[in-house]
Amino acid sequence: MNLNSEITVESDLTNYPSLFNEKFNPKNYNHICELAKYILEIGNLPKKPIIGIICGSGLGDIAEILTEKITIPYSKIPGFPTTNIPGHKGNLVFGNMGNKYVVCLQGRFHAYEHDMNMALCTTPVRIFSLLGCKAIIVSNAAGGIPDKVTYGDIMLVKDHIFMPGLSGMSPLVGINDKRFGPTFVSVHDAYDREFRSVAKNVAEKINLNLKEGILVMSGGPQYETPSEVRLYQTLGANALGMSTAHEVTVARQCGLRCLAFSLITNICNLEVDTAVEVCHEEVLEMSKKAGKTACKFVYEIVNDLVL
Repeated sequence: MNLNSEITVESDLTNYPSLFNEKFNPKNYNHICELAKYILEIGNLPKKPIIGIICGSGLGDIAEILTEKITIPYSKIPGFPTTNIPGHKGNLVFGNMGNKYVVCLQGRFHAYEHDMNMALCTTPVRIFSLLGCKAIIVSNAAGGIPDKVTYGDIMLVKDHIFMPGLSGMSPLVGINDKRFGPTFVSVHDAYDREFRSVAKNVAEKINLNLKEGILVMSGGPQYETPSEVRLYQTLGANALGMSTAHEVTVARQCGLRCLAFSLITNICNLEVDTAVEVCHEEVLEMSKKAGKTACKFVYEIVNDLVL
């Protein structure tokens, strides 16, 4: 196969009667397994991926740097969530990134798009695990809280505050099938220390002024009020987003090692009387500007990780 070649897969449900006839249940282990098997077979993958990469808003170009790509549109995967948010292309992309075979989620699933169904939105993470991944790298666009981060920064996530999880909306809620992993998941080390060290070394190598901090995940889709931002600032947060924590929580249940970073696409308002409008177009514009740097950052990290 030519290094620059690409295959786009069309699905065939003939041999998958339960996927064709039954409503997909993201909490049903057998459904998840069958979906993973389906993806493996229709993709005709040359090997199993070792790292899963989730591309955040406007960061889908991370998947474009793969070679020998195999692309499966979400629309061709029964039961798979869809995404309609600008900046999320909607493809599962397999291929080589440097010295490793990876899979990219080119467009993530936000809980606010799917009635806050966290289990459904984290289905791809469980699929990654069953496909053979040992780790995930998660990217997101986020608002920065002054003064530690600023517009255009890349912030390595050291820890998170999972607001929907704290209010009882964790993707782990419900009767747990132990084949997924433990019911009571320790997330004291959610963001792998060794991986973060690799990322810092990569940043130094490519002359990236990498920041590190705490990410808050809110439910969205509305942006935070200035009072909410000040509350999060009091809690020690440095960036605010609407994703990542639910995916990392499920990844840890699956035994996957995790690395995450936020692209700071806007600065959060702290005072009502001086507040300015925040819009998704601003987020996408900053993501576009920083996309090349983010791609280089991820590429070098993937090459340097030891799994």
